[in-house]
Amino acid sequence: MIETVWIFGDQLNREVGPLGQRQPGECRVLLVESTTKQGSKRWHRQRLHLVVSAMRHFARELEELGFEVDYRRAPTLAAGLLAHVDQFDVDHVVAMEPMSWDGRELLSELGVQTTANDQFLCHYDEFASWVESRTTFKMEDFYRWQRTRLNILMEPPSPKATGAKARPQPIEGKWNFDHENREPPPKDGRAWPTIDSFGLDHIDTEVLADFADLSLWGAQPTGTWPVTRAQALVRLDEFVTSGLAPFGAHEDAMLGAEWKLAHSTLASSLNLGLLTPLEVVRAAEQAYRAGTAPINSVEGFVRQVIGWREYVWGMYWRSMPDYRGLNGLAASRAVPPAFTGERSTSMACVSNVVAHVHDYGYAHHIERLMVLGNLALTAGVDPAAMTDWMWASFVDGAEWVMLPNVVGMALHADGGEMATKPYASGGAYINKMSDSCKGCAFDPKKRTGATACPFTTLYWDFLARNEHVFSNNHRMAQQLAGMRRLSDLPEVRARAREVLVLLDEGAL
Repeated sequence: MIETVWIFGDQLNREVGPLGQRQPGECRVLLVESTTKQGSKRWHRQRLHLVVSAMRHFARELEELGFEVDYRRAPTLAAGLLAHVDQFDVDHVVAMEPMSWDGRELLSELGVQTTANDQFLCHYDEFASWVESRTTFKMEDFYRWQRTRLNILMEPPSPKATGAKARPQPIEGKWNFDHENREPPPKDGRAWPTIDSFGLDHIDTEVLADFADLSLWGAQPTGTWPVTRAQALVRLDEFVTSGLAPFGAHEDAMLGAEWKLAHSTLASSLNLGLLTPLEVVRAAEQAYRAGTAPINSVEGFVRQVIGWREYVWGMYWRSMPDYRGLNGLAASRAVPPAFTGERSTSMACVSNVVAHVHDYGYAHHIERLMVLGNLALTAGVDPAAMTDWMWASFVDGAEWVMLPNVVGMALHADGGEMATKPYASGGAYINKMSDSCKGCAFDPKKRTGATACPFTTLYWDFLARNEHVFSNNHRMAQQLAGMRRLSDLPEVRARAREVLVLLDEGAL
């Protein structure tokens, strides 16, 4: 008998995990689609299609390589494994550690042997050791540690250097070029990098037919998102060739008519295993060294991949399973119907971002944080509900991604473990960093009245509601002082109550 290697839907790479150590004939490969999982949420069509199509394409690729593959649709993952074991009389199953806490617990209960997850550059045990070795920690420190130990965007010290300078130094003498990457949207009407569609093949159409009876939302897939490693490598090359150079300066900008600007759109491929983080950052680094992309763009992108992404991964495992239930601001409101597509909205920025999510299952990080997250934070949306919606609605969604980013970063429900202050703002930030406010029904400078920007109104109400929570946070002192100086605070809070009712009703 040969052993079974069980592959999950976010481990779709021939070179990772136990499959990377085996050749055809040395093992049988199992992949299981859970029909219960597929029906468990109101998934975005492109999100669900992407995962299942990528799984089925990977199974076909393994068969073409000569592997024996058992691909199953079953009510649950456990049911699929048990049916496989019964059919093939298997006595040994091995799998790479799943990406989720529940997945790891499931494999333990089922007696499946696991190997360490190697789809990240820093395993969560290494991250835990790094945290424990420090009295305080933050993402920037982790990022610098990653850069140094992985030798990414580093240069050797001067032969005459002594002390700390005798160690490898960051390229161009700086770790962080973030101050160069906060430009508002340009007004020159420039064209942004385009990406090719891969189209749909017979596997894609079969997947869509299988989902015909499910309650889904969002536009139909058109081939935007890579479902194979070959496609993901094309998307990586497109970004490095045409997107990386203009990426940095305007990475925080938002344009209603541009769904991605110069962002890489590589997260879904990384999260499914179609690409590895090291090959992605090495490609970016090579572009810098070849002189085809500036340091601010390359460093900003590298920081997203080996800094923030891996920090989120480590924080997820460090904080689970309790992290799911955190709700430090006692938020309880439902996800606004303006987010879910069940209602339209006169808030131009929200309408634009939700249109991007509807059409592509995607919005870039500032749209997520400062439009969707900001409104959910200041309105008091329940963290678990918001996490669940974003998990189901974004092509790069996963629990390990969404929990730290939503519960911690966006909604400040973890008491400041991910971010030392809440990312709340009024309409002024959105007016600066987007083109949505021009022509919007609401005025970002107004906080009261029917035409006041809901972001501005809710920002001040949020501070007033949570003044006791933030009173000892020195990073919030200036904001709270500003709130206390408002002569019309009672009127602002009265308008906020009206705004929240309209938000809940989908009438804002």
